[in-house]
Amino acid sequence: MEGILITVLIGLAAGWLASVLVGGPFGIIGDIIVGVIGSVVGGFLLGKLGVSFGSGIISAIITGTIGAVVLLLLLRLIKK
Repeated sequence: MEGILITVLIGLAAGWLASVLVGGPFGIIGDIIVGVIGSVVGGFLLGKLGVSFGSGIISAIITGTIGAVVLLLLLRLIKK
């Protein structure tokens, strides 16, 4: 249960940061979803590039934010 809560909180922070940086009127639930999916995307992309920000919550938020920004930019391309 604790792991799920931490994942949601990291997703919320990452999604919110990405929506502030790129823009994305998805609301709080949408920010959480974008942040959680962005964390997976960011972890995959940065892992393939060999980039690591270390371990811990801050690095997870940075990785999630990068992934969420990529995800939001892709959603914008698809939306047009």
